[in-house]
Amino acid sequence: MLESWLGLYRDPMFLWFPVASVVISCGAFIAFAGPLTWSAAAAPAVLERYRIQSRRPRPQQLLGPSFRWWLANNALLLAAVVLSWPLLQLSGVHAGPLPAWYVIAGQVLFFIYLDDFLYYWMHRAMHTNWLYKRIHGWHHRIVTPWAITGHYMHPLEYIATGTLALAGPILLGAHVVTLWIWFAFRQWEAAEGHCGYEFPWTPTHFLPLNDGAIHHDAHHAKVKGNYAGFFPWTDALFGTLARDYDREVVIRHPWLRALSA
Repeated sequence: MLESWLGLYRDPMFLWFPVASVVISCGAFIAFAGPLTWSAAAAPAVLERYRIQSRRPRPQQLLGPSFRWWLANNALLLAAVVLSWPLLQLSGVHAGPLPAWYVIAGQVLFFIYLDDFLYYWMHRAMHTNWLYKRIHGWHHRIVTPWAITGHYMHPLEYIATGTLALAGPILLGAHVVTLWIWFAFRQWEAAEGHCGYEFPWTPTHFLPLNDGAIHHDAHHAKVKGNYAGFFPWTDALFGTLARDYDREVVIRHPWLRALSA
C-alpha cells in the first residue's frame, strides 16, 4: 500500500500541478509586489495623485514581517498541497492539449468572479469574533497597506485563501496552463489590492464591476465592510459596504444604487 501511495508522487502531474503552481504563484506575487512596494516606499511625486490614503504607514512594521511571512506561508502552502496530492490528482486538472485561447480567457474570467464571490463569504466569516481574534486580526495589523503586505496573514487564512482559488479550476477540470495564468493573475490582485494606489490603467479595471485597489484598501482603513476582494456588488447586495463607501459605488456603478439602498 505504501508503494502504491508513493507511486502517486511519480506522476509527472505532481510537479506540473501542485508544485509548479505554488512556485509560479509565489514568484508572481513577489514580481508584482516588489515594484509596487518600492513605489509606496519611495513615494515618487508623479504617483502621488493615485495614492488612496493620506495616512502613511511605518515601513519597519511592514517590510520585514511581511517578507518573512511571504516565505513562511508559501512554504506551508507547498507542504499542504504536497500532502493533498492524492486528492488533487483526482480533480480533473490536466496537461492534455492546450485549449483555444478564448477558452482559456473565458475560464480565467470565470475563476476571477467565482473566487471573489467565494472570498466574500470566507472573509465575512473571518470577521466573526472567534475567527477575527484568533486568525484574521493578524492581517488587520496592517491599516495602510503596501503591496508586500498581501501575504502577511495567519497561515490558516493563507491556506484557506489558496483553497478558494482552486475551486474554479477543479470545478471545470482546467488545463494546468490555465491554472498557472489564473494563479498569476490572483497574485496580481493580492499585490494591487494592498499597494496603496488606485491606478486607472491596471488590468482589473477592464473587468466589469471591478473597483480596483480602493475596494480592499477601504476595508483595511475601516476594518468592517467591503469583504469582497475587488467587486462591490456582493457587499452592496448583502449590506456590507464599508462606511461611506456607497458614495463611491454609486459614482462608479450607478445601477448598483438599488442594491445598496
